[in-house]
Amino acid sequence: MKFEIIRERLVEGLNDVMKAVSSKTTLPILTGIKIDVTGEGVRLTGSDSDITIQTFIPAEEDGKQVINISEGGSIVLPAKFFGEIVRKLPTNDVEIEVTGNFQTHIRSGKSEFHLIGLDAIEYPQLPDVKDDHMFSIPADLLKTINRETVFAVSSSETRPVLTGVHWEIKEDELVCVATDSHRLARRKTKLESLPKDEYSVVIPGKSLNELNKILADTKDPVEIVMTSQQVLFKSKHILFFSRLLEGSYPDTSRLIPSEHKTQVTVNGRSLLQAIDRASLLAREERNNVVRFSTIGNGEIEVSSNSPEVGKVEEQLPAEKIDGEELKISFSAKFMMDALKAIDGQDVVIEFTGAMRPFVLKSALDDSVLQLILPVRTY
Repeated sequence: MKFEIIRERLVEGLNDVMKAVSSKTTLPILTGIKIDVTGEGVRLTGSDSDITIQTFIPAEEDGKQVINISEGGSIVLPAKFFGEIVRKLPTNDVEIEVTGNFQTHIRSGKSEFHLIGLDAIEYPQLPDVKDDHMFSIPADLLKTINRETVFAVSSSETRPVLTGVHWEIKEDELVCVATDSHRLARRKTKLESLPKDEYSVVIPGKSLNELNKILADTKDPVEIVMTSQQVLFKSKHILFFSRLLEGSYPDTSRLIPSEHKTQVTVNGRSLLQAIDRASLLAREERNNVVRFSTIGNGEIEVSSNSPEVGKVEEQLPAEKIDGEELKISFSAKFMMDALKAIDGQDVVIEFTGAMRPFVLKSALDDSVLQLILPVRTY
């Protein structure tokens, strides 16, 4: 195997596939990156057996020669060393040659490295995903959906299914829900190309976070293929496979209140900043609790009290307050995460009582819903 490649393009490809490589794998070969060279270009693959990322660098892009291929072949190189070497090479021209016993020579300018590779035959095959149930989402919309839901997954492995986001296709709508049993994030999206069958899968939150790091902020379509055990995201030159979580996701629709006793409409950015300030003194406390109350005159008060540190109170004008007076306490972190997901627009908050879950929505549309359980402070 022997080829020359532009270093910048190789670094881009490595940055993508390295996101799937873990040093904590039980299969030693998965600490490496698989390189396949054919007449069309170079394919790089990284995997930790939960996530597999494959990227393709074509020999020619936009009429420019990116790779000169002298001889095709495959090799697995240690990801940690190969990635570092390529990043630090002195020129933008890189030559990689594999000789007997998987000896790999990496040359650039006056610099030459020798790495011992592994036989690519030992590397696990990619999952076999058939394109029967495929639909597509623009990349920027997919990133937004992930950003609005993934933060609410559970970080505890006691209920593994809650560490993922529940994706459900029903009635021409994609519904994505994440909950850690103290809060819930839901995003509904109408799409044209959804499969007619109903689908329900749970995608690990970690996978969706890594996917967001790779996707570009463009309208380019990302094709999504779901099977019983895997989901595949296909964008321009990248394949991103993730295993699915087993187990049935709880029915969260019962948690969302259908009525409310108090409704507050307030500027989301102002409320976020006020809670951020109030949490400065609450951070020392175990669960970083902030209090929220309606105080008449169309105003709300955000406050926190830390016996060892001090207290803070701040009044904010509300756009509108309907219903009963209210005092409620909640985790500042949960509330700030929810407000960030709604992204600075005017927010409608619906309360059904001081100890009942409350709902946040954008005043402009109800495609995004956040639900938070309050904290008992008396």
